[in-house]
Amino acid sequence: MSLRAISLLIRTAGFRLALWYSGIFIISSLALFLFAYILLGSSIQQKDQEMIEAKLNDYALQAQHGDIAALLHEAKLERDSNEDTGFFVRIVRPDSTTLFLTVPHSWQEVSRTEIEARARSLHPDSWQQWSTSATRATLQVTSRMLDGGYALQIGRGSEEREKLLERFRRIFAAITLPMILLGFAGGFLLAFRALNPVRALTQTVRRGVDTGKLDARAPRSHTGDELDELALLFNTLLEKIEQLLAGMRAALDNVAHDLRTPLTRLRGVVETTLQDNAAGTDTLRESLMDCAEESERLVTLVNTLMDISEAETGVLRLDLKPVDLAALLGQVVELYQYVAEEKGLTIITTVAGPLSVHADAGRLRQVVANLLDNAVKYTPTGGRIEISAARQGDEVTVAVADSGVGVPSHDLPHIFERLYRADASRSQRGLGLGLSLVKAVVEAHHGTVTVNSHPGRGAVFTVHMPTSQPAAS
Repeated sequence: MSLRAISLLIRTAGFRLALWYSGIFIISSLALFLFAYILLGSSIQQKDQEMIEAKLNDYALQAQHGDIAALLHEAKLERDSNEDTGFFVRIVRPDSTTLFLTVPHSWQEVSRTEIEARARSLHPDSWQQWSTSATRATLQVTSRMLDGGYALQIGRGSEEREKLLERFRRIFAAITLPMILLGFAGGFLLAFRALNPVRALTQTVRRGVDTGKLDARAPRSHTGDELDELALLFNTLLEKIEQLLAGMRAALDNVAHDLRTPLTRLRGVVETTLQDNAAGTDTLRESLMDCAEESERLVTLVNTLMDISEAETGVLRLDLKPVDLAALLGQVVELYQYVAEEKGLTIITTVAGPLSVHADAGRLRQVVANLLDNAVKYTPTGGRIEISAARQGDEVTVAVADSGVGVPSHDLPHIFERLYRADASRSQRGLGLGLSLVKAVVEAHHGTVTVNSHPGRGAVFTVHMPTSQPAAS
């Protein structure tokens, strides 16, 4: 493997995750061994103390039932056994001289003088740990006073303990290398399996980037864990992006289609005026007025698109205040009353009691005006339009119902899209942005808008607004 490949491998998250897995496993194993080693050593030392106390009690009982001669006789009989099992036995006269001494094999190289010097500092019923440069073994010793001023000192060397601990260290040393290899192998296996969903996400993104298609989806394990949830959210994100891109393409097509007409009119008016050498002041004024009208249409289109974008992205500025719905609906109806009377339409307003909603009055008026404008536009002569407002729980609803042509079922899912115009509305003058603006502004107020329609029997647009809003939006 080349140095570049090794460098790339080291920088991968999988390699680092495998090192973490392996390191934690190996360190945990070493810590467990250290804990077991310390616990074993402590247990053996405790066991040695119990054996020393047992022998001390046995010898003291011999001296109590007989005399010092009986104790001396017993100690001499067990001399060889005590030496083999690592016991230290010393019987001390009242004048502090040694009457009897037995030392373990590992302490036989130590001089008698040095042993007696250490033994003189041993107080009755106390414990001491002796060590010397002549041997690696230590000696754990305790003492007890006997009748007649005699003293009995019993101890035990650490040879057996060290042998057992040495065997334990050798066993661990033998399994250390397999344990390290197992730790690395297990770490890399766990890291590889844990990162499988991430690799699937990466491949899905790479296919989308390389091909420009967003229809690919990351496979899910359906286990309900965090990575499965990540795959679900990622697939949802891809669906949203795909929908947004499709909407952008459709919006661009519609913008191009809707801008072509006013731009063509502008160009036609300008070219006609320029070719008319005999055009007078009135003709020029009329041409300029036509240009201004088409320019206003373009400005309205752009401003409406900007308002929708700001509302959808959450940056639309709203002046939130308590708004009297009855007064607001009356103002909007009064604005359209003349147009409705010319067309022979009846507008009925019903407000169930005093209603107030926390909203931007100007934007809310724009919402109702757009809905009423659509109702007037698509309701035939002699029709009826009803505007009603009522409180339902923690929200206020405003419904605009008409007896017009209605909305075909195949158009219902799209009527709130930007620049979407159903076939029935193509003959009417408009931008195809009114309902998009309604939806964006209502959602900026944390509300919703719904539509219920039957072709030929009219449509009902219902705005649901919460009675209270945050202090700022």
